[in-house]
Amino acid sequence: MNKKSKLETQLMHYAEERGAYHGAIVPPIFQNSLFAFKDWEAIDEAFDDRVNHYIYSRGKNPTVKMVEEKIALMAGGERAQLFPSGMAAITASCLHFLSPNDHVIAIKNLYGPASSLLKNYLAKKMNIETTFVSGECIEDFEAAIQENTKLIYLESPSTAVFSLQDISAVAKLAKSRGIKTMIDNTWATPIFQKPLEMGIDLEIHSFTKYLGGHSDLVGGVVIGNQVEVDDIFHHEYELLGAKTAPMEAWLLLRSLRTLSMRIEKHQANGMAVAKFLEKHSKISSIQYPGLKSFPQYELGQKQMKGYTGLMSFKLKTDAIEEIKSFVNGLKIFQIGVSWGGHESLVYAPAISYLKELDEKQFKNMGISLGDIRISVGLEHVEDLINDLEVALGHIK
Repeated sequence: MNKKSKLETQLMHYAEERGAYHGAIVPPIFQNSLFAFKDWEAIDEAFDDRVNHYIYSRGKNPTVKMVEEKIALMAGGERAQLFPSGMAAITASCLHFLSPNDHVIAIKNLYGPASSLLKNYLAKKMNIETTFVSGECIEDFEAAIQENTKLIYLESPSTAVFSLQDISAVAKLAKSRGIKTMIDNTWATPIFQKPLEMGIDLEIHSFTKYLGGHSDLVGGVVIGNQVEVDDIFHHEYELLGAKTAPMEAWLLLRSLRTLSMRIEKHQANGMAVAKFLEKHSKISSIQYPGLKSFPQYELGQKQMKGYTGLMSFKLKTDAIEEIKSFVNGLKIFQIGVSWGGHESLVYAPAISYLKELDEKQFKNMGISLGDIRISVGLEHVEDLINDLEVALGHIK
């Protein structure tokens, strides 16, 4: 397969050596734990280069490798490493870059468990300090740099409020100070945003979301240059036993074949729903980078090629019973914590954040009781808008 082929063609065919699988149009699942060798010399050679040889499926597996090669190509990276969850990928990447007593700069609207990893677990276990910044201007990062700053952690668009960071500017600043960078690019996917091409060191995805797209997978992936990701393989990946099972990799392979088409449909539906909510009398504000009214719209246009279907909006009420009535009044939008699948979902951040954060921390996140997050799926957009219209009728 020619690497110059269009992305849709690459996702269908790249890294699939069908001649080795009797011409099977769908590659087999290598559901085996180990690989046998013809002689002493062969296995001895394999142990000298574990990254490129199949020995034991906690390390390399042909089904997993096939998917990793597709994702690396799609993101513009030299190498990708699958993990059994997005948090496993995040944790491995943080441990790869950090040592005891280091300092991290992260955006304050980071994915909740990732934020907890930094400010609780790594702070306690490794005395790592994290400075959380809004990240909406480059001066936030510059002012936070310390002598022991080793990592800047981005998530653009960010969790809950979907604020953006100037990815190229942050990467340039970090490189000038010898600081490593990583970004959670799950929202945009490599279809709509390519942080590695903007100078970021590691790109992280939860493939539970759009890459998997069918709500039947949990997993993560780290993408970067050969040296960084190989080092993660030898240390954090192998030593922590954070392997992706062949079955999950095979299902992800299936999902990648339709990713381009699915993501375009998520964008079309998402934009239509966002424009409907933007004009609705029961909505006080909406956070969606694809709208021209979004404060950072121009930055989004600069660094993204498109927009997906995850957004949030604020109801014109903080009355918890009315908010519950709205959520319970939805019939097509199902109540659930994840996003990025084929189905439309609704979630009120207050449900979990009030259990995890005190009142001050909750307000500092920039969210309120009336904030609602929706993941716009692949249903007919008129049905989705009608569903929202009926449920909004529960707000006085």
